[in-house]
Amino acid sequence: MQRVKDLEFFKKIKQIREYEFGTFYFFDGLVISEMNEGETFNWSKAEKIIDVAYEVSGKDRPIAYISNRINNYSVVPTDWLKFYKNRHKLEFYSIVAYNNSGLTSVILEKLFFQDKIRQFSSLEDAVGWSVAKINNSEIDQHT
Repeated sequence: MQRVKDLEFFKKIKQIREYEFGTFYFFDGLVISEMNEGETFNWSKAEKIIDVAYEVSGKDRPIAYISNRINNYSVVPTDWLKFYKNRHKLEFYSIVAYNNSGLTSVILEKLFFQDKIRQFSSLEDAVGWSVAKINNSEIDQHT
């Protein structure tokens, strides 16, 4: 199990925000979450993170989100509908799961998330994939 603070990539951190429900790490175009054990991640919590992501990266940049599931918690999958209703866009979404319960919730999320969810068993792999996707997306925007 890898934590964000243990990665070499952590040196590129722009902001860390700690909430009662988890810790969020903000990089250029990348947000990584580590939710607390037993939490339920819902729309009202997500809105706080969306606002910070826009503040740190801007609204015009592609954003990748990695859910680093080091703890067991739940997501309200239908809240993805609220995300889209509010015209938010998440270009790249990946989940790093270290056990079966982390993978099980992905099945429900996939029913409501409109794009593809990538699954990883290594946080480093998820970061590498996300950074490559962000960089390629920014190159495409400028050509």
